[in-house]
Amino acid sequence: MKILKKYWIIAVLALVNALQSCSDDDGYSVGDIATDWVTVRVEGEGVYSFTGDTWGTMYPAVNGVWNYSLVEGQRAFLVFNPLFDNYYGYDVGIKAEQIYPFLTKAVEDLTPENEDEYANHPAYLENIWIAGGYMNVIFTQKLASQHKHRVSLVKKSGEQDIADDGYIYLEYRYNTYGDTLNVFNPNAGVVCYNLNTLPLDEAKGIKLKVNEAYYGEHILTFNNMNEATPDDAKQLSYTGEVAVQ
Repeated sequence: MKILKKYWIIAVLALVNALQSCSDDDGYSVGDIATDWVTVRVEGEGVYSFTGDTWGTMYPAVNGVWNYSLVEGQRAFLVFNPLFDNYYGYDVGIKAEQIYPFLTKAVEDLTPENEDEYANHPAYLENIWIAGGYMNVIFTQKLASQHKHRVSLVKKSGEQDIADDGYIYLEYRYNTYGDTLNVFNPNAGVVCYNLNTLPLDEAKGIKLKVNEAYYGEHILTFNNMNEATPDDAKQLSYTGEVAVQ
């Protein structure tokens, strides 16, 4: 897990109380509450199941959340009440209490023609880890004044999928579209990148080039392609959206 420097600034990320995992020995009750980072699975019109990074496959045996329009493969933070183990082929049957969808994107090709569009402005990165087949990024940014900022995970077009050293090389790119960064007026956000187009099983890991506001350009190395959810992310309640695309 790569935990980056925490910037002690106000962020629109509210921390919920530390939530205890429910014990199978004690069974589940209506009052048991758990959380997980999940991937949405569309089962039908308005019907969803979830694949959690920690809990595995989950089906809403009782639905406590309505009027959500989620898409296949979208990442989200799920607050739920676990009800039954081994529920009709799913690891657990749940009652969904709250769903906080995250911006979910694919890895994009970086070419000489689109280099300017992706830009490479300094980014305020809080936490990056890989789990559930996604690279999950928590960041802070100044509120966009005119245009949505662009947050991208790119791979240089024409380069081999796996480099000679056995790693997949990617870059995190940030385009502010001319906005001036202001660490005293930040907004917090999450973006998750689907890594399913990459040969993860054949590589040693991922080497990610980032341009951090405080550290400049450097390389982060990820050898574990399925990391445990960081403790701070387990307690994360994402309560707002920042203007990013």
